[in-house]
Amino acid sequence: MVESTEYIIFAPETLQPPPMKFITPRYILPLLISICFSFTAYGQDLIARQAPIDRKMKSVDSLTINRIMKKASFSNYESNELYSSWNTSRTHCYADAEVPETFKIDLRGFRMPTSSRLVTSKFGYRQAFRRMHKGVDVKVYTGDPIAAAFDGKVRIVDNEPNGYGLYVVIRHKNGLETIYGHMSRHLCKPGDEVKAGDVIGLGGNTGRSYGSHLHFETRLLGVAINPLLLFDFANQDVTGDFFVFNRNEVNNGMLAFSASSKLNRDEVLQPERRRAADLRASADANTTSEVKEVASATGKFYQVKKGDTLFSISGKIGVSIENLCDMNGIQRNAKLQRGQILRY
Repeated sequence: MVESTEYIIFAPETLQPPPMKFITPRYILPLLISICFSFTAYGQDLIARQAPIDRKMKSVDSLTINRIMKKASFSNYESNELYSSWNTSRTHCYADAEVPETFKIDLRGFRMPTSSRLVTSKFGYRQAFRRMHKGVDVKVYTGDPIAAAFDGKVRIVDNEPNGYGLYVVIRHKNGLETIYGHMSRHLCKPGDEVKAGDVIGLGGNTGRSYGSHLHFETRLLGVAINPLLLFDFANQDVTGDFFVFNRNEVNNGMLAFSASSKLNRDEVLQPERRRAADLRASADANTTSEVKEVASATGKFYQVKKGDTLFSISGKIGVSIENLCDMNGIQRNAKLQRGQILRY
């Protein structure tokens, strides 16, 4: 028995697609509104999610830009966030400058201006000369190398016979200006960019000086800052990574001490006042024994009297003339002044 197979053959007209349903005009407008609303809601949601990221990026960009601007400002020594002028003829030219209320001074990357550890005269009033000493004197010998304390640019190289002698002024990236006085020779010129530790001159005894030494000043917009607030010569180091300058601690254009420093007011002022008082009280001491007692009480100081010479003082206090000259940075033929104080 043979099974039969049935084949169904569709006529071509039966394969035609079903008729399309067209959207009538009355449905077009609602559909378009729906599509637009969907895209608008999605866009607003995307913007809302992106907003915090935008704010964060703006914050990061702001910090980056500020950092770049600050770095750039100190690479332009002539005009930056502190200084608006570049004067190559006058050392002290900031009488009209606006001193910031506070300023953080970066002391990192320093080099000591000299390898000498002996400070022979500190910052402050000097009874012997009856004037303020706006730096420190460090014992050096003629020919000793003097180095730039920080990276910077040389502003002034000059000679002041009645003052600094041969001296150099450098403006630094950290906002300070340093002054190096009484040198015997310049080894730089105005406009030179120097690195910390570069030799800028040689120690000497030029200008108003009584023996070879380095007169070293640290200033911010002309304000004389006690270098001992920043530098520890005995340990050949700085006092910290940073020093915060406060304008309210400035007195008569000078910052002698700081509440944020280990070097406090009493350390700066009291020893000088005590020595001055002791010396005034001993003005009439004429005998050798009396002078020795006074010298011992005042920390080995002697006040020059009328008619005194290095020879007579040497005999009174029992110290050689050579030692007196060396301790006080003076020469054997130096003319002593009444009231002058000699260290021994």
